[in-house]
Amino acid sequence: MKKHWNEIQPIDHYTVATNGMLQEYDRKIITFLYQPLIGSAPYSLFMSLWGEVEENRLWSLESAHYHLMNVLSANLQEVYEARLKLEGIGLLKVYEKKSDGERRFVYELQRPLSPQEFFHDGMLNVYLYQKIGRTHYMRLKNFFTDQAVEKDQYSETTRSFQDVFTSEQNINFLQHDANADSESGTGRKFVQYSNGSGLPLDEVDFDFQLLLSGLSEAMVPRKAFNVKVKETVVKLSYLYGIDPIQMKNLLLGAIDSEDEIDLELLRKAARDWYQLQSGDNLPELTARTKAVRENKTTDKQLTKEEELLDYLETTSPKDVLADISNGSSPSKSDLQAVEEVMLSQKLSIGVMNVLIQYVLLKTDMKLTKGYMEKIASHWVRKKVTTAAQAMDLAKKEHQQYLEWAQGKKENKFKRKKPIRTEKLPDWFQEGANTDETPSPSDNDDYDFEAEKKKLEEELKKFRK
Repeated sequence: MKKHWNEIQPIDHYTVATNGMLQEYDRKIITFLYQPLIGSAPYSLFMSLWGEVEENRLWSLESAHYHLMNVLSANLQEVYEARLKLEGIGLLKVYEKKSDGERRFVYELQRPLSPQEFFHDGMLNVYLYQKIGRTHYMRLKNFFTDQAVEKDQYSETTRSFQDVFTSEQNINFLQHDANADSESGTGRKFVQYSNGSGLPLDEVDFDFQLLLSGLSEAMVPRKAFNVKVKETVVKLSYLYGIDPIQMKNLLLGAIDSEDEIDLELLRKAARDWYQLQSGDNLPELTARTKAVRENKTTDKQLTKEEELLDYLETTSPKDVLADISNGSSPSKSDLQAVEEVMLSQKLSIGVMNVLIQYVLLKTDMKLTKGYMEKIASHWVRKKVTTAAQAMDLAKKEHQQYLEWAQGKKENKFKRKKPIRTEKLPDWFQEGANTDETPSPSDNDDYDFEAEKKKLEEELKKFRK
């Protein structure tokens, strides 16, 4: 699996370009609409790159990534993760060139969506609403709108060009002179505005053929499925997890009197369906900076251990809790406990996920905050930063953690043997550091193997 140091190095050079002109109004859009979704680090990176481009120009001077690290007071991994978020949200395009062992990048800044496009996007506006709440969302909407001028009671008296100007016929101006300043062939281009590119979504695996097969021409005319409608259907499918069969029902309720699909009605129907199914308010935008599956570009087959480590390092603790509960949403108290321990102890996602698995399976599926904090503080003192390190330490200190769970004082000379039928994560194998080898017993072996097999089957479901 590729890491950030395989993608960029401090000595790699980059040049900043802009896809058209960026203006002060774009800065307000990025500050108030995009920053709540991407966070302060990607926002600072975008503004720093923007600052390197001269006013009203399209290119910056060449710099090394070491310069960015100094400007942002960030390490290389933080710079790379911030860059990924800008790419994912549609504010940055990256171009790479390798020659003579050197690597150079072009970072092309993209104009953000206009406020009208943003608030009608169908995805970004939903994520923003969920992030900042209804009150501030409406304040922002009012900030980017103004009272429309009522012109119904007025009649237009604007003069045309011909009414104001006349054309002299004796102008000696050859056609080829008119084209002398053409852009073609000069390697130059006019500085001008460009449209925001929106979200760079990969192709979502949505079966339009299955959707259309359930809709007759009489129900929904095929002409109603224009590019904008298809794009909205794909976004809603990705955002809310709606399959083609359910999407058919939502589309039927969004047909207007002109036999066209009303996108606002479709988006509202999708939101209502999601809230009814999940009980949550709206889906949240979860960053996958660590969860970017960079190994998808390689054909290397991962071992089971590598797959598990990849899962633990790249999955949010919320999803791990849901996977362990067979897809059920975790309770607010469990999420709050995980959040408080993770933030107070400054644990990485991978370490937190190992801690969740270990504590749940050691305390009969009860997420005990005090027990988590005690183990977490021990891991912090041991400088545990990865899931692999957390697993190893959990195996070595298993007996100590067992005594903590039972409320007993440490007794190195009188350690009790762990019960064979005890639940343990599948990564907790025979390598655990125990002082004694349990005596064999047919009944014990049978119970242990059955319990282990059952647990492995449960964990296989969410490791995929």
